[in-house]
Amino acid sequence: MNTFSTIAYTKTDEAPALATHSLLPILRAFTKSSGIKYELMDISLAARILSHFPEVLSSDQKVPDALAELGELATKPEANIVKLPNISASIPQLQDAIKELQSKGFAIPDFPAEPKTEKEQIIKATYAKVLGSAVNPVLREGNSDRRVAKPVKEYAQNNPHSMGSWKKDSKSHVAHMQKGDFYGSEKSVIVPHACKVNIEFIDASGQAKRLKENIFLLDGEVIDASAMNREALRSFLSEQIQNSVEQEVLFSLHMKATMMKVSDPIIFGHCVDSYLGEVMDQHGETLKSAGFNPNNGLSSFYDTLEGLSAEQKVSIQATLKLVLSSRPPMAMVNSDKGITNLHVPSDVIIDASMPAMIRNSGQMWG
Repeated sequence: MNTFSTIAYTKTDEAPALATHSLLPILRAFTKSSGIKYELMDISLAARILSHFPEVLSSDQKVPDALAELGELATKPEANIVKLPNISASIPQLQDAIKELQSKGFAIPDFPAEPKTEKEQIIKATYAKVLGSAVNPVLREGNSDRRVAKPVKEYAQNNPHSMGSWKKDSKSHVAHMQKGDFYGSEKSVIVPHACKVNIEFIDASGQAKRLKENIFLLDGEVIDASAMNREALRSFLSEQIQNSVEQEVLFSLHMKATMMKVSDPIIFGHCVDSYLGEVMDQHGETLKSAGFNPNNGLSSFYDTLEGLSAEQKVSIQATLKLVLSSRPPMAMVNSDKGITNLHVPSDVIIDASMPAMIRNSGQMWG
């Protein structure tokens, strides 16, 4: 009787899903005689959403929480998981996935961006479990091995990515805040003995709001905190937008909103707001009351614009045209489709976008 070893193979979204259809049958055929079998574990965005709302699904619609199962498996020595790239969902991606699932008959609730009831707060907290980089922290908790096989490493060394030449008069540059950011405000302390702490926000009037409590720290553990100054951020963004105009270079923002899913979407939103400038000053209330959230990018702006009255739309478009005449051209994610660097917070991921820009002679598509 054969004793099979099992490899957990993750089912994910987009291109990796296409690769699975072609590669997985080959792997199964190749390893079958060796007593190895593959178990497909669905951690796609759709599956992760559905697994959190079993109470609203019929028995044939329910899906297991494969990520939780893999998280438990990852802590065991016998774990063997092939993890393919997956979507680290931004709010716009989450909303699109919810809409698509609802259209296919899954009675999951809408995402409440601004919850007004306790029920909506619970729903938002549930959806928060699938936002951002929700998969990697779980699967890397255990015996994750990310080393590259020697032949693959040698091939990469012998066939490096092309590197474009940089001109001496290139105006491309990286700008960062000089003060008022997380780096400049960071404070840390080594606790002398085991204890528990609370996290509080103290407003300008001195009123304290407790955000988290009873966080247990170990003897000698390091705890630190930092804060972003809103006015310093807005000032920096305005300066860099104007600097791009004066230097005649493309303007772009490079972040990782999928991983830093609390802070970066907010910072991204401030950049969108700053770029729109007078549009938000004059029409911000109209746009926001119609559903526009700068944190979701320019795609949210244009979608909201289509839902306004003809009179409102014409007025906002006139202001937008005037504003854009004084703004620098923006780097593009997809110039053919008009998708800019500020369209969706998850479209630009710094650890992919910056190396690509460097290899391309410090240039981006505009």
